[in-house]
Amino acid sequence: MARKIGKQMGPFDCILTSQIPRTVETALAMGFAVDEQWEALGAIPAEVFEEIGHQERWTWAAPFRTFAEVISRDGATAHMGKHQQALWVKALESVPTNGNVLILSHGRIIEAGLVTCVPDEDFSRWGAPFHHCEGVRMKYHEGRFTDVQLLRIEELHLTRKSC
Repeated sequence: MARKIGKQMGPFDCILTSQIPRTVETALAMGFAVDEQWEALGAIPAEVFEEIGHQERWTWAAPFRTFAEVISRDGATAHMGKHQQALWVKALESVPTNGNVLILSHGRIIEAGLVTCVPDEDFSRWGAPFHHCEGVRMKYHEGRFTDVQLLRIEELHLTRKSC
């Protein structure tokens, strides 16, 4: 699946992964060399599990809206989301204007970061949390994230069965 997706993406000015091997393996399978591994792209504090659980997000009726509600309480998940936002901005500011960054991370981390970056979106219609090889593409301009596009396997014209 990663090979097929990689052929549809890029080029990128910077490729970042967590230090968890499967993110590096995914980047390589996509055909991209990893520039840096950042520990925080794979770190979920124990307090986040206390707030949102481990797999519970799969049962939430509107998971992104639920992430936004949890983040509004300013607890551990909010702090993780803000940390992801800061890292994503740091990565984007390290490349040329209009540059592209690919970040490979993990469930809960990506959703918390995304909801933090675009707090005014209508999360109720975003569907399920991200599955493997799913994510988001968005623009960053003048200190704001805009033009959110969720990247779902089905919308990339792939099926889990064909991959």
